[in-house]
Amino acid sequence: MKTYRNLSKLIALAGALVISALPMEGADEKKKADENKKADEPKVQLMFVQTAEDFKADGKTLRLVNVGQQTLYFSDRPVRIAGHLTMPAFMDEWKAGAGPDDFASDPPNATLSVYEPGKNENKLVVVEIMKPVIEGKDMIYQYKLIEGEMPKAGGTTALFIDWVGAGGGVGAGFHGAGAGARGVGVRR
Repeated sequence: MKTYRNLSKLIALAGALVISALPMEGADEKKKADENKKADEPKVQLMFVQTAEDFKADGKTLRLVNVGQQTLYFSDRPVRIAGHLTMPAFMDEWKAGAGPDDFASDPPNATLSVYEPGKNENKLVVVEIMKPVIEGKDMIYQYKLIEGEMPKAGGTTALFIDWVGAGGGVGAGFHGAGAGARGVGVRR
C-alpha cells in the first residue's frame, strides 16, 4: 500500500511537471515569432546635425567654432523621429563598446556645408569623421576627405552626420541601423 501511495505521488508529480512545461513551450514559440517579426521590421536610421558659427580646417582636422551644444537627430522612414541630444550624450556614441556599429568602431561619413567668406553659396564637402574632441566651445574632428575640396575657413556651418548603426543610438527605441549604404552627402 505504501508503494502504491508513493507511485501515485510520483505519477501526480510527473503529470504536474509535464503540464507546467506545456505553456512554457508555447511561450518560447511566441517569443521566437516575436523576434522574427522584429527582425523583419524596417530599422530606423538616425542622422545627426551639428551647427557652428564658424569653421576652420587644416589637412587633418576640422574645427566647428562655437558649435551648438545640442546635436539634432532625425529619421524620415520607416518612422519619423526627431529630437536633440546634449553634447555629452552625442559624445557617448563615439565610445568603443557602445555596440558593434558605434561611431568609434565604424566612423561615419558626413557632409560639411560651409559658407566661405565673400561667397553667396555654401560649399559642400564629404568627409569621414573620427576622434572628436571638445575644446572649449569648439568641436574638433579628425577627417578623411571623400569628395570635394576642404575650405580652410568659413562662416556659418552645418555638419550632416550619417546614421549610427545597430549598436548605438539615443536610447531605447532609437537604435539606428538598417541595410544599405550610408547615406548623407553628395549623390551622383
